[in-house]
Amino acid sequence: MTDRWARAEERYRQREADRRYRRDDRAWDRDGGDASGRAADGPDDEWDVYYDDDTTVIPRYTDDDELDYDNAPQYEDDGYDDELDYEEEPEPQAPPARAQRSLSRKPATKVKEARPPRGSRKRSRAASRKAAERKRKRRNMWLIGGVLVVLLVGAVGFAVKQLAGEFGAPEDFAGPAGPLVVVQVHPGDTSSQIAETMVEKGVTASTGAFFQAAVRNSNMSSLQPGYYQIPSRSPAAEAVAALLGKNARVGNLVISEGRQLHDQHDVNTGARKEGIYTKIAAASCIGTGAQQKCVTYEELDAAGSSSDLAALGVPSWAEQSVREAPDRKRQIEGLIAAGTLDFDPSGTPQQILRQLITASAASYESTGLLKSGAETGLSPYETLTAASLVEREALPQDMPKVARVIVNRLEVEQPLQFDSTVNYSLDRTEVATTDDDRATRTPWNTYAMSGLPANPISAPSLNALRAMENPEPGNWLYFVTIDQKGTTLFTESYSEHLRNIEKARQSGILDSGR
Repeated sequence: MTDRWARAEERYRQREADRRYRRDDRAWDRDGGDASGRAADGPDDEWDVYYDDDTTVIPRYTDDDELDYDNAPQYEDDGYDDELDYEEEPEPQAPPARAQRSLSRKPATKVKEARPPRGSRKRSRAASRKAAERKRKRRNMWLIGGVLVVLLVGAVGFAVKQLAGEFGAPEDFAGPAGPLVVVQVHPGDTSSQIAETMVEKGVTASTGAFFQAAVRNSNMSSLQPGYYQIPSRSPAAEAVAALLGKNARVGNLVISEGRQLHDQHDVNTGARKEGIYTKIAAASCIGTGAQQKCVTYEELDAAGSSSDLAALGVPSWAEQSVREAPDRKRQIEGLIAAGTLDFDPSGTPQQILRQLITASAASYESTGLLKSGAETGLSPYETLTAASLVEREALPQDMPKVARVIVNRLEVEQPLQFDSTVNYSLDRTEVATTDDDRATRTPWNTYAMSGLPANPISAPSLNALRAMENPEPGNWLYFVTIDQKGTTLFTESYSEHLRNIEKARQSGILDSGR
């Protein structure tokens, strides 16, 4: 009975100390208790005196040694540190001797938390890994975002510094300027492209310096394609001013329709009519005063007489006829077209002629010259030659009819009898020609022979060329200009043609100065 009182008293103290550790009634089963929580040591009435039914919620103390690890689910080491698991609890202290029996049933005052099952520990590790992975991804995203922000800020800062000029002005020459050089402005060139040309030619020290000076000058928008003389090693602002200067453009050639290679003089006035060679020489000058350099008329005449036709740029469709020319000094007649042309005046006379002939051939071919003989029966070179006659004989509105007269006469092998072909070889010319001039046999005089002249007699316009490629339909064989206004009458009757000639005499247009 004393032992029961002692055990009951000990249980009471433990119950009060450990009330928070309540467990299901089944926790008593392993210690021999029944479902009501009463011990199996004695009768029920002995226990009823000392405690009530709420002792059934006191958790049973279970030592770690009693856990059945053999039957627990196994797991493999996943490489994660076990520090992520629950910490090991310190081993419980041994209870006092008089409480040994009761401790086999009830927990001590200091109760150790039970470790979670192995499956829970495995799930904890998986959750920890996922959490660590999410943390690592967030850290990487922040790092990448930080790098992008730094790059963006750097780019914006660079642009701002450029605009603000904090990197300093572009490299530029300080002067004084050097010798003149020739630079080319191509069609469609922008200021940036012109700046690159300036650097290549040694005019400016950097593209940036020229570009900055160019955008500040509103006149740059009016700059035309062509060749310009500019001092080398110039400060950018001075280079732009020189480019836009009044006398900057060189190598700009304007050839009027019907002009010939060589100079001629008017019979009545004695005035010189400048030929193409004279025009080229004037456009080739670089510099001013004593420093001026030009290609001369004589140099061009000699270059144009060269037998090296490839070096002159003679097109393949004209090469054979040019090689057979009766006069080398006139062999490239007509191969330089009428109109506005640009050439590099710093080149040699041969290089200048090659540049002009090549550009002219491309212009001629653009009209359909190479396919024009289907209707007229003429080769491209013969079409060019006939177009030069049209240019010298007719006003623009009459060109298609004059072209038809040429085709009709060639078909019946009737001499063309054009005064322009008589004047071609003369130094002194006029509209009216003399009987002696018409009787003089030359490779170009169509009074003295049938067919076309040996070569073109002038630089035809594209209008004359198109008229010869597509003559106006008609049966005309004759035409004559009857007044100073340029009125021209056409007919297929020779008797009517004679009457028209009389009208021309009455107007005075056929009066000779000789």
